[in-house]
Amino acid sequence: MNIALKPWSRRLAWALPMIAVLAGCDAGKDTHKDETIKPHAVATYVNAPWEALPAVSDSELLAGFESWRSACQRLKADPVWGATCAAATAVPGDAAAVRGFLKERLDVFGLRSADNTPNGLITGYYEPVYPGSLTETPTAHVPVYGVPDDLIIVNLESIYPELKGKRLRGRLEGRVLKPYDDASTINGQGSTAKPIAWLTDPMDLQFLQIQGSGRIQLAGGRQLRIGYGDQNGYPYRPIGRWLVEQGELKKEDVTMGAIGAWAKAHPQRIPELLASNPSYVFFSARPDSNEGPRGSLNVPLTAGYSVAVDRKVIPLGSLLWLSTTRPDGAPIVRPVAAQDTGGAITGEVRADLFWGTGAAAGELAGNMKQQGQIWMLWPKGAALPQVPDAPAGT
Repeated sequence: MNIALKPWSRRLAWALPMIAVLAGCDAGKDTHKDETIKPHAVATYVNAPWEALPAVSDSELLAGFESWRSACQRLKADPVWGATCAAATAVPGDAAAVRGFLKERLDVFGLRSADNTPNGLITGYYEPVYPGSLTETPTAHVPVYGVPDDLIIVNLESIYPELKGKRLRGRLEGRVLKPYDDASTINGQGSTAKPIAWLTDPMDLQFLQIQGSGRIQLAGGRQLRIGYGDQNGYPYRPIGRWLVEQGELKKEDVTMGAIGAWAKAHPQRIPELLASNPSYVFFSARPDSNEGPRGSLNVPLTAGYSVAVDRKVIPLGSLLWLSTTRPDGAPIVRPVAAQDTGGAITGEVRADLFWGTGAAAGELAGNMKQQGQIWMLWPKGAALPQVPDAPAGT
């Protein structure tokens, strides 16, 4: 049974994206221009009837709703979502009850880019598992650094509200804040930070930084969980883009697997490849758990039903309706929860779908570069998000 009475029409710590992050890809083209639009400083929200949404199965509806509801404890004091979350706790795990609750409490807004384009880019990310050690060994010699004590973070919106979400990161030299070391310097000269673990392959560290969280497989069988701690302040530059610029790969062929294969074939050029991306992510150890990694909302992510978004367009905690396809072309239509962000997840119609942990999830995430549409389900009567008109990024 479908949720609609009629057929309905639809990606650092960070987080991290796969294809778009690796290659820097663009969103799609407009196919709908007949709705009444409501311009926004960054995006355009198009009020739509519930019947405009694509149909979803009962199982997808319930899984997406539970993923969203799992964050309600974090949102209970939120001025937008608090009341809706409080009411959601009493909704039984029944598809008809969930449908009724959503229609009673929420309005539907289709996302459009500045040029009224409804289609955008949907990528994927995952939690990788890489071999490593808690101490440096002859094979595990690539440090995974914790957050340096000398990393200074300045929240600019505390002084300039128009710079909401913008931060400066650097190091004090006397009384002057200077840019922190870029990735090339850290990779070549080390860091003042203490390593929390050691990996066997520098490319594993790069992919771990792209994903923003992961697990390190230790010799005794334990998996050390680590997550995004902070970042050195430089914008992320896709390493796949560098390979394209060098003529080593075609843009349409850029995947995590293709980049990894290139690195294995050209080990002497790995430092050059890594130096093309000045951004560097520092990590922190996380408690051992079988839950998904925690995203920017600090709740465990749900495989297939949590997404990273541009929080300047979609506030964290929002319930979304996603229509896209898997890499093999099979349709994906489901509610998803906006529970994470990423340095490369920028744009109006943009989401990064979390696929889970391990190699199978990595295969899906690494090949995910799909067109898709997103609707935002927003509490009735609540004002739409208002953000400064500023370039994306932090």
